[in-house]
Amino acid sequence: MNRPVLLAGFALLLLMLASCERKTPGLEADNNGHTKPTAATVRANNAVRDQLDFSNQQDFEDATRGLIAVDPDLRAVDKNNDTVWDMPAYGFIAEEAPASVNPSLWRQARLNNIHGLFKVTEGIYQLRGYDLSNMTIIEGRTGWIIVDPLTARETAAAAITFARQHLEPRPVVAMIFTHSHIDHFGGVLGVLTSEGVEAENIRIIAPEGFMEEATSENIIAGPAMSRRAMFMYGKQLARSERGHVDSGLGKSPAFGSFGLLEPTQIIDHTPQTLEIDGIEFIFQNAPGSEAPAELTFYLPHLKAFNGAEVTSHNMHNLYTLRGAKVRDALRWSGYIDESIDLFGEAEVYLASHHWPIWGNERINAFLVQQRDTYKYLHDQTVRLFNQGLTPGEIAEQIELPDSLQTSFHNRGYYGTMRHNSRAVYQGYLGWYDGNPANLNPLPPSETAKRYVELAGGQETLMQAAQTAFKAADYRWAAELLNHAVFADPDDAAAKSLLAASYDQLGYQAESAPWRDVYLTGAYELRHGAPEVGLNTAMMEDVLRQTPVQRFFDSMAVRLNGPDAEGVELTVKFVFTDLGESYLLTIGNAVLHHKASTPDERSDATLKLTHDLFIRMLTGQAGLKVLLLSEDLELEGSKLDLVEFFSLFDKPQGRFNIVTP
Repeated sequence: MNRPVLLAGFALLLLMLASCERKTPGLEADNNGHTKPTAATVRANNAVRDQLDFSNQQDFEDATRGLIAVDPDLRAVDKNNDTVWDMPAYGFIAEEAPASVNPSLWRQARLNNIHGLFKVTEGIYQLRGYDLSNMTIIEGRTGWIIVDPLTARETAAAAITFARQHLEPRPVVAMIFTHSHIDHFGGVLGVLTSEGVEAENIRIIAPEGFMEEATSENIIAGPAMSRRAMFMYGKQLARSERGHVDSGLGKSPAFGSFGLLEPTQIIDHTPQTLEIDGIEFIFQNAPGSEAPAELTFYLPHLKAFNGAEVTSHNMHNLYTLRGAKVRDALRWSGYIDESIDLFGEAEVYLASHHWPIWGNERINAFLVQQRDTYKYLHDQTVRLFNQGLTPGEIAEQIELPDSLQTSFHNRGYYGTMRHNSRAVYQGYLGWYDGNPANLNPLPPSETAKRYVELAGGQETLMQAAQTAFKAADYRWAAELLNHAVFADPDDAAAKSLLAASYDQLGYQAESAPWRDVYLTGAYELRHGAPEVGLNTAMMEDVLRQTPVQRFFDSMAVRLNGPDAEGVELTVKFVFTDLGESYLLTIGNAVLHHKASTPDERSDATLKLTHDLFIRMLTGQAGLKVLLLSEDLELEGSKLDLVEFFSLFDKPQGRFNIVTP
């Protein structure tokens, strides 16, 4: 790079840094730029205290009941000594809620701060606060049955190590994955090894469709989901009163090393009875509830019901803000109703998140309210869209009746009535609201420029936004300022005031993901998008269990269609250690793949091991390694192979969201 260009780039960098450091006039900011709560935010959060019975301490009694031991310095690090889990970072969460946090969310954060090893009932233990989810230990006749081994190898290893320090030493004889989300299987290699499972005949039990769903959700849409998850879980935010305080469902996901082991037994019907190490389990198969593949179970001898994640101490997501297929509220409610019929005699309730409930009357009241929450959400959304209301109109007016919304376990700490009603609408009618003006709208930047012009220019729009902000009309201020930023992303004042608006919206949010989304938006307006995106190496052990065809599906959605127009190429992948061959064909600017026979011709053929293929995908094997590797052999045209690989995008998962 020549000197003038270098100096110009350096000057631009200084200008960007200076604009990031600008504070909103009159609003005190912390070290990360987050402004202090305004008087309007203080009033809004104070009003929440009058709406709910904060004197009710039953949840705190339940969350501390049966505590055996606690690790006050609970941390986990990966092989590079990077922090994967840090409970002491949440030590700032005291009894009294600060003005910058919705007091209802603060209450949930306090409950989720209670961590350690707990005895739930005779023969059942839980490790809570070691990850977003819980690890449950059930005593069998000869060993331990582990339910849900957390998200990451590091947190699972820390949890099982702590349990072994305080419980009778026993081998792990079985593992149950309650469902296909990674926080319920990703830590399995912190507890077991694939060699040990085979050698010791350890049973791994999972719901029907588990492997398909566990390996598919994040492969095709992985870069976008991972980027959005940074907003949903506040990954970049400081753990502080003006930053991330909780995720509603737990403290936060653990960003460590993820693994997967294939089940040895499948639950595919209801009720399905299995004897596991001398213990009778009655399973409920609940596909398409909170996860595409999910189960719950009941232990008759203990009258203990594990609701997995079909029920929890918050309203759950029908649509998750990181992005996923919408969930069926009616079906979800139906599974809870089925649980009541099947396991209505339960005296102990426990789940994959949060704390247990004891007593048959309390458990059934909890299940009925959870059931009716999803049913009401479904039925009333459908009623309203059949009257012609659009998603935004429904979200603005739908709310639970008093009989449901005054219970803390139904509060929107994770899902909300507003975005869940949109999910019901989407499930039936899709994204289009029926208004022709919304059928083919202009893209955001073009829309923004025209709105700014219509407003009389950037300065006039900014004046209107400042007026809205001073009036505590933060949603409208954000609407106006979002147009200002998309019309002119270099306008530091617009970015600063938009960030301040997001701060106040975040401080008032009862939903932890909403808070993290708003505050992450504010953070990125001040500091820019992350420099590091998706780290596929974290998924290496999961990728090894993923069918090869799934990766070719992922390649197909990364093919740059315009670049591939007019190109016709065939490339064969031969996996020498698997005995499998696949023919990939590019034509009509699309990629197809199919199993191949030895006599099928191709422009180029790659013969390689599955291990080398995985290392290529995770970036651990670069060009030099590939050229020198004995595990790789090339036949046919090198030029065709180079052209083939040049046609694929390489998404990094760090695209802009709050700026164009």
